[in-house]
Amino acid sequence: MKVTREQANQNRDRVLEVAGRLFRERGFDGIGVADLMKSAGLTHGGFYGQFASKEELMAEACERTFDKAADFWAQLAERAEGNPLAAVMQAYLSKQHRDNPGEGCVMAALGADAARQGPSLRQAVTGGTRKVLDLFTNLAPGRAKALKRERAVLAYASMVGALILARAVDDEALSDEILQTVVASLPG
Repeated sequence: MKVTREQANQNRDRVLEVAGRLFRERGFDGIGVADLMKSAGLTHGGFYGQFASKEELMAEACERTFDKAADFWAQLAERAEGNPLAAVMQAYLSKQHRDNPGEGCVMAALGADAARQGPSLRQAVTGGTRKVLDLFTNLAPGRAKALKRERAVLAYASMVGALILARAVDDEALSDEILQTVVASLPG
């Protein structure tokens, strides 16, 4: 049965959505194409009609995840009373975000893996990081562009590092302490 262009686009969107979640949950090497397609409710054979390689899928899934995160954080910042960057930091460094890596930040879940991947994925991560840093620069307090950028880089790097540490330890009290201490100390 022939798939319409609209259905093919919907299938591609579903694969990207599922891949983004599963890569963040299991890592890039933690799920194969066959299992990923099965999780998306599609056949393995349909993969290569959509993507040239798993690396292409990884890059596109990361791009999409970064875009969604930036949109979410921008909306959160718009609704924030007071300091918008502080509102984003508090949401990011929350127990809910810590406990749901499949729904969370690409960098916290896959940053170390991404450093060992090919150029298309690294390019996607670089583009996503720039997008987030540009957003955070706009949200950061202050007037001087250089100071705002410095605060944005410090905030993002601290947030990602804190989330990685909070997820890695097996002591919930220590994990909570890491999140609370970093959110309280970040510029904002």
